[in-house]
Amino acid sequence: MSSQFTIRFAPSAPQEAGLAVLLKLKGDGAPAGAATADPGAVIGKASAVSAYSGKQMAVLDILAPHQSPFDRIVVLGLGKADELKALDWLRAGGKAASLTKRAERMTVFLDVPGLDVSAEQAADVALGMLLRAYSFDAYKTKKDDDKAPAQVAVTIVTAAHEQAAAAFEQAQAVAGGVNLARELVNLPPNVLGPEEFADRARALETLGVEVEILPEKEMQELGMGALLGVAQGSARPARLAVMQWKGGTEGETPVSFVGKGVVFDTGGISIKPGAGMEDMKGDMGGAAAVIGLMHTLAARKAKVNAVGILGLVENMPDGNAQRPGDIVTSMSGQTIEIINTDAEGRLVLADALWYCKERFKPRIMINLATLTGAILVALGNLHAGLFSNDDELAESLLAAGEETGEKLWRMPLGKDYDKIIDSKFADMKNSGGRLAGSITAAQFLKRFVGETAWAHLDVAGTAMNSPATEFNQSWGSGYGVRLLDQLVRDRYEA
Repeated sequence: MSSQFTIRFAPSAPQEAGLAVLLKLKGDGAPAGAATADPGAVIGKASAVSAYSGKQMAVLDILAPHQSPFDRIVVLGLGKADELKALDWLRAGGKAASLTKRAERMTVFLDVPGLDVSAEQAADVALGMLLRAYSFDAYKTKKDDDKAPAQVAVTIVTAAHEQAAAAFEQAQAVAGGVNLARELVNLPPNVLGPEEFADRARALETLGVEVEILPEKEMQELGMGALLGVAQGSARPARLAVMQWKGGTEGETPVSFVGKGVVFDTGGISIKPGAGMEDMKGDMGGAAAVIGLMHTLAARKAKVNAVGILGLVENMPDGNAQRPGDIVTSMSGQTIEIINTDAEGRLVLADALWYCKERFKPRIMINLATLTGAILVALGNLHAGLFSNDDELAESLLAAGEETGEKLWRMPLGKDYDKIIDSKFADMKNSGGRLAGSITAAQFLKRFVGETAWAHLDVAGTAMNSPATEFNQSWGSGYGVRLLDQLVRDRYEA
């Protein structure tokens, strides 16, 4: 069981003993808080004996001397001052959170000599702790209760304590959104179907989000033949969740986010191999990011009008499932030949994107989807694929990715790729084959966005089973929430 952290900011350490975490720049002298935590200068001796220099995220763990008010002292390296990035404060917080062991109280000293730590950086340290604390163990009947205490009281010591406390309110909203997205990706598919996912969206009404849930009948009336074609093999009906956060000026054109929410993907009639199919519970990682983002924007009262749309379906291979060779008519009126029923996410997004464009006429439209295995081949799980018809939007997303560490790599679009998905029997086909698979999938989506500034993020390699970090130990990563929240802050918030 992971610890939960109760965090406060203060100008000095509390009297209660506990764990002291001191931050140190590489090669510099005593770390922050050394005089308070270590009056006996044990840190200097221990550093010399162990050749500890303060390398980034390196740890020196010391039993506190008799004169110290703390039970244990841990020195955490930040590396060189001129090489510190925004993400490193989040990493430091996550690393600090991992050091609690059985401590019920922790004091983190942030005011590093020779370094001006801002309130935002202090809040990022706290955010890193909250993100590291998340674990998914709801279905474990035997929990490792000896691993760490259930609650840890954390004091973050910094001169900017009042400003940091205010910034932390925003950070808590981000943590709530990321952990919501993680939770949804981690949930088993027998628990989280389209209707249950829609209920999670409706729960955002408590934060002031306006939510509509469109049932199958209403989607049929709208002509969403592409989305409903994917769902027709499942006993669980499809849903379209529409979330609106109105934090900006009344009448201001919204920014919009659309998520692929395939709660489980067998591949349909074009069934996937059995090995690893259990991971397809995470094929709704795009929708999870969108609902997490909407939670964050509402929880921090973002000054923006935002729309989030989730296309929620299950792709199953029963006797009513769509077949290769079927032709469906999308909401746009364009017809689609089904070549492979496992190329289903783009069908869901086709109708969701068109609906978003036509109803809300947004400033921008960004969709997220665990869309193709091809993007894993191209980029592994260190970058998500970025496709866009708008250079300014693409550059803004790339910048937000660098700031948050949720990195993107821009991939090409072009007429020659578009020709690959032309069909002999319909306006287009839903698969162009293996070559350039992630690109032709993006070209498919582009046919449903018109002139709207649009970006498609293929998060197949980053939303689930991505590498663990200091602040994420979860299979479902919550990728996309911090990225898009940063984009909104930088570009679209009043």
